[in-house]
Amino acid sequence: MSRPEDTLPPDLFYNDVESHKYTTSSRIQSIQSSMTQRALQLLALNSPSMILDIGCGSGLSGEHLTSSGHIWVGMDISASMLAIALDRDAEGDLLLADMGQGVPFRPGTFDAAISISAIQWLCNADSSDVSASGRLSRFFDGLYSSLKRGGKAVLQFYPKNETQRTMITSAAIRSGFGAGLLEDDPDTKNKKLYLVLTVGAGRDEVVGDAVAGRDVTEVVKGLEGVDVIDERRKGGKSGKGKELKGSKSWILRKKEQNRNKGKSVKADSKYTGRKRRVAF
Repeated sequence: MSRPEDTLPPDLFYNDVESHKYTTSSRIQSIQSSMTQRALQLLALNSPSMILDIGCGSGLSGEHLTSSGHIWVGMDISASMLAIALDRDAEGDLLLADMGQGVPFRPGTFDAAISISAIQWLCNADSSDVSASGRLSRFFDGLYSSLKRGGKAVLQFYPKNETQRTMITSAAIRSGFGAGLLEDDPDTKNKKLYLVLTVGAGRDEVVGDAVAGRDVTEVVKGLEGVDVIDERRKGGKSGKGKELKGSKSWILRKKEQNRNKGKSVKADSKYTGRKRRVAF
């Protein structure tokens, strides 16, 4: 059976008919409920929080955010899905937006973010002038900016293959997140993958258990069942194991970020990152 994202863009696939079928299916309601509860468990929020629901659809996940005492804003590309959310009197504010074009909120707006079964759509380019890498980069850059320091995001997704899994996790890391992956029911056909992301605290900040100066991945390591996948520290390290600004690996990573954003970048060469001699 073909995957929905392989047939049509999401705004066309989730028309009035499909949106109604999705929302009224008892099976989907049950799955959506359990995955949202799992996401909230991984977020481990200790107080009512401001949460962004990415790909909120008809508000099935939002119901659990509301019942858990949180305030939420939902964004989705399907006008039909959002219309059903309005008919169902969803408690959250709703925004019609394409996450592949970014997350259009002020920096530091949200304490946390969740997404259920949505971000794999970013791996599909709907036209020749749109790249999957560019959409992923815009999304994760915008998400990172929209979260407060010390904020977390839990994104459940269904990658088609290992390539998509790597594309998504790598894009998150390039945008600056500390990242971990959790796979529930890995040996069954119902396995579910969760990407757990953290925004690091500033040098002089302490957020929860995040001590100033600690690598943001230390927060991820504290979550049970989550494996750290942060590869940013390979090569060009300082004495504390952190990547040095201006090192070759740092320069290559920045250039790749700019390429994904569609910017003009000089080609890599053997001279990339090489220190120049001082000339008199």
